[in-house]
Amino acid sequence: MELKKNTELLASQQKILTKIALGDPLQEILESICISIEELIDDKTAKCSILKLVDNLLYSIASPSIPNTYSEVIDGVTIGPSAGSCGTAAFIGERVLVEDISNSPLWEGFKNIAKDHQFQSCWSTPIISTKSEVLGTFAIYYDSPKSASQECLNLIDYFVHLSSIAIEKSNDASHMRKLIKDLKVTNQNLNAFIKVIPDPAIIITKEGLYLNVYAASENLLSDPIQDLVGKSIHDILSKDDAKMALDKINKTLQTNEIQVFEYTLTIRANEYIFEGRTIKIDYDNQSHVLWVIRDITNRKNSENEVKKLVYYDPLTNLPNRRLLTERIRDCVEKIKQDNTISVLLFLDIDNFKRINDSLGHSAGDQLLIQSAERLATVLGDVNTLARIGGDEFVILEDEIADNIQQAKSNVIKLVQKIQKIFIEKFEIGKLAFQISASIGIYLIDKNHANSDNILKFADTAMYRTKFKGGNGYSFFDPKQQTLLETKTELESEIVRAIENDEFCAHFQPQVDTEGNVSGAEALIRWNHATKGLVPPYQFIPLAEQFGLIQKLQNIVLHDICLLLNQLSKDSSLPPGYRIAINMAQNQFNSPTLKTELISILNQYDIHPNQIKLEITESMLSNDLPYTVQQMHELKDQGFTFSIDDFGTGYSCLSTLHAYPVDELKIDKSFIDNIENVQTGLPIVETIINLAKNLNISVMAEGVEIIEQFNILKDKKTDGIQGYLIAKPMPAEHYINWHQAATNS
Repeated sequence: MELKKNTELLASQQKILTKIALGDPLQEILESICISIEELIDDKTAKCSILKLVDNLLYSIASPSIPNTYSEVIDGVTIGPSAGSCGTAAFIGERVLVEDISNSPLWEGFKNIAKDHQFQSCWSTPIISTKSEVLGTFAIYYDSPKSASQECLNLIDYFVHLSSIAIEKSNDASHMRKLIKDLKVTNQNLNAFIKVIPDPAIIITKEGLYLNVYAASENLLSDPIQDLVGKSIHDILSKDDAKMALDKINKTLQTNEIQVFEYTLTIRANEYIFEGRTIKIDYDNQSHVLWVIRDITNRKNSENEVKKLVYYDPLTNLPNRRLLTERIRDCVEKIKQDNTISVLLFLDIDNFKRINDSLGHSAGDQLLIQSAERLATVLGDVNTLARIGGDEFVILEDEIADNIQQAKSNVIKLVQKIQKIFIEKFEIGKLAFQISASIGIYLIDKNHANSDNILKFADTAMYRTKFKGGNGYSFFDPKQQTLLETKTELESEIVRAIENDEFCAHFQPQVDTEGNVSGAEALIRWNHATKGLVPPYQFIPLAEQFGLIQKLQNIVLHDICLLLNQLSKDSSLPPGYRIAINMAQNQFNSPTLKTELISILNQYDIHPNQIKLEITESMLSNDLPYTVQQMHELKDQGFTFSIDDFGTGYSCLSTLHAYPVDELKIDKSFIDNIENVQTGLPIVETIINLAKNLNISVMAEGVEIIEQFNILKDKKTDGIQGYLIAKPMPAEHYINWHQAATNS
């Protein structure tokens, strides 16, 4: 879900920045900003408004979703300490969050109009210029009282920054238009100036000699006005710039057309960028050139800033996917002309998600920044090092060799250099990590130079490395492309299968050591229309990646409720009987988890004490206070908790007592080795003793033979699950098994 939201945010950013760069009308740009944040913000009732500040009055400039009747009333409102959210924010220059308009003294004079339009909360952020001046306000309205989350405020600040760029650029353009108009009035005798722009100007000969200088200010000139007359262009500009300027002067005289060019000057220890415009004029009865000067330093800096936002990754400052794509196209064209060989490496950090999930995104970001810095130092003069998303880096080297054999040899040396940077541990705060990377290699020659496939094929090669265990490299093999195609096909197939009810829960029984039925675990299964049963490992990771896991979990929970109702109807529910359901990381972190679970259970009149929530150790290692609070809230409703695959993830022994856990589930890998009294059995005994000391029950999963069962019974394990008891089965088969087991 986070990946999808970041992708949508990036698309909105690129669209808006393109409009700014192209000089689209300000109102159109700001309305696009309003629409973009309304689409991205979690609450779809949100309505955005952008007001512009003019002489202490606020005027509506963009509010596509807000009724005109409201905009007309607040149009022209005077800013002050109690002028609603926007008027107050513009007055104090700080964000104003009004969560409940009806109880806010700031809205005393505007409550009726807000009530008429069903606005109950309003967050307003001042739009600040690069000169720390208030340009206007950026407001979000809601139809119910609403408090602001940090995530929401970060999103608002992002679009406030884009609004500032757009308004400032518009103001600069308006200021320039006004300046031109004023100079036309005050300089009627200088008609030649009117044909260009009202900036400092020089009359210059074709040889580059300064005849006269016109300037209201000397700020843009390297020398005092009186000292410039009689000097040559070679005295002022660098050798290259002087040659370029003389070429433009001669072309102006020959064609009688305006010429435009750029050059740099160092004035009072600062470097400036100027735009020169030349036009042919008659001066002292001779043909000379009028050279008008414009300082475009700020404009160039703004354009570079916009370009950076459009073409560079804000975290690492590396080229992003958009710039990489352009450079791949340029590389392909060069290969077709020069018949050389290039290479593209697709690099993915191994197990990055594990670090990100356990320590938080801040730690993950630091790891990415350090990785980018190390890659940059090792690659040296490589043409492009890019970050295209998540933990994915791409290296494009234009000329690796002239033949395939030498290219393979050179690229292996390059890969070995890259791998060495991961040998030294990465330090984040007081923690140290040893990480590795999986690399996919695609060699680009004249016969394999389709720019649309290069990145995709390198990605496929990288997945081949992942499949081999990571921490290595693989050259692209066309056969491996089927992996990528299968992944894409499965994604669309999962969406279709959800709509066609192809997913359902299978149930695996759980018993105590006396063989009495104590519960079951619900496991998702996909009964594909043509492929039959699809293994969970093929679709669960994709469902998590593309934000579909919640829908699958809801299907499982519905099937659990149906089974419980059927067993209750048949009066075959033993005391304390519970059905376990696995929780995904992003689902467990959702603030709406409790509401969603209770909502489904209420539909079937099922009490939460009949449901056991299975979570993993890694889910416990992320944000301890929030996790404990989330678990206690669910425990208060009646849910119980089991830690699945205990002992295989991050060790949480030091904090295990802090969590309201009811059960530890011993992983099958330990049960498989339980008959080994030297290595396997002590691990199982340790887990059982730990659980007993903490007054937590123990469930052993993956029990397949009677010898394992007898050992677990001897060690006083509370529950058994595995093929020895029964395999997972559809609901109707489980009901028959359950009734037979409880009636025997």
